[in-house]
Amino acid sequence: MPTNEELRYPSPPPLASTTTTDDEAGWVWAQIKAEARRDAESEPALASYLYSTILSHSSLERSLAFHLGNKLCSSTLLSTLLYDLFLDTFASDPSLRVAAVADLRAARVRDPACVSFSHCLLNFKGFLACQAHRIAHKLWNQSRRPLALALHSRISDVFAIDIHPAAKIGKGILLDHATGVVIGETAVVGNNVSILHHVTLGGTGKASGDRHPKIGDGVLIGAGAIILGDVKIGEGAKIGAGSVVLIDVPPRTTTVGNPARLLGGKEKPTTHEECPGESMDHTSFISDYII
Repeated sequence: MPTNEELRYPSPPPLASTTTTDDEAGWVWAQIKAEARRDAESEPALASYLYSTILSHSSLERSLAFHLGNKLCSSTLLSTLLYDLFLDTFASDPSLRVAAVADLRAARVRDPACVSFSHCLLNFKGFLACQAHRIAHKLWNQSRRPLALALHSRISDVFAIDIHPAAKIGKGILLDHATGVVIGETAVVGNNVSILHHVTLGGTGKASGDRHPKIGDGVLIGAGAIILGDVKIGEGAKIGAGSVVLIDVPPRTTTVGNPARLLGGKEKPTTHEECPGESMDHTSFISDYII
């Protein structure tokens, strides 16, 4: 049996300042195909699956459209219809590919359980749900709302992740484990954010209008955290696992507990320099936390 280290592919190199989005997408797609070829050779039982989902396709967009179509189809919502819908949407908006590549890199770099780009593409439901949501969001903004809501329902059924199609999601997103994540209609999630399982970005009641959290760039939200209402979570903030947040959280601070409190106190909260959404440091605050 191969060890975990034997299964792990080399980590991706850092992006050079001269790297274009096309260069990055091409490099990631080449890596995915190389990984799929090696996996097909080492595990013949998966050869047909890997060929149909990755190796038979000429681009990441085609592979992703095919895979999502087969994941999200039903007896009355055919995979061929979804494939055409997804592929047309990818073709009409190149930013969707840019976001998908950023999400792939996020999972590969931040999650030690992600052994390869192809593993993320095929098996990480948080990644797949995020890509499908972006398509539903585009349909929502095109006033194709019945179709956006139907796709939202299938995403929820298949992946156990509920993101309203109106919610705005940035790029470089990691939904780690992802089960039970709920993101409400008027929520906004910035770039390079990491969200663990059973996180809720919800409202506070039946009020309509802008009623869900706004999450800044580089935020880390721990497992089971609940953030309610039109509150702002500042850039680079850290929300501890299980916290219930009902107030704004300043940038580069940590909040923990139920109800959540700022580490160091609200008058002069303790700040940190790192970007927790990328460092994935969940526990460095513990030595300073006093109940």
